[in-house]
Amino acid sequence: MTAHWPTGGPAPAPPLSPAGAAEPLAEEELAEGFVRGEEACLVAAYHRWSGLVFTLAQRALGDAREAEDVTQVVFLAAWRGRHTFVPARGVLAGWLVGIARRKIADALSARTRRADLVAAAGARLAQTAYDTANRPEAVLDRVVVGQELAKLPAPQRRVLGLAFYDDLTHTQIARLTGWPLGTVKSHARRGLRRLGHRLREADVPQTPS
Repeated sequence: MTAHWPTGGPAPAPPLSPAGAAEPLAEEELAEGFVRGEEACLVAAYHRWSGLVFTLAQRALGDAREAEDVTQVVFLAAWRGRHTFVPARGVLAGWLVGIARRKIADALSARTRRADLVAAAGARLAQTAYDTANRPEAVLDRVVVGQELAKLPAPQRRVLGLAFYDDLTHTQIARLTGWPLGTVKSHARRGLRRLGHRLREADVPQTPS
């Protein structure tokens, strides 16, 4: 994995020991400096353990881009919450792994919420195709959904159209469009929010049970 600093750009070089020798900071010195808010120790911690955090995230998420995002989130969260780390109770690496596990769980939960949102919106769109003989107003609903979908920004409209009508996954859409997977997910999430809001305003009914 290429190291990227949480605030963007390549990670700075790790600091040397206080004496300026070639050996890196000892873990105890690093942990104490980290808690004190010394940015050099954050740099050292990132160089030393970002690879471990990235590996854990990639194994759990199966997506390198998401794993990179989680890695940055972990170190930002650690830095902001550094005062909660007590060196006497454990090593810094173990504390970072604990944060990583929580952030990975958050990412998996967010993925589930996105999938549920897609399914709900898909059901909303699918309702317009069922038995129009028994529910003639479905024709009107279909027109309303089509009109509201057409009002979305082009990238969001394209992603949702490929997902709902062509039944493509986010990964397949990314390959087809050439957009980064994160961009595809962002367009889908924003588009679904706008579409759901517009459909509620248009009072399109829920799928019947």
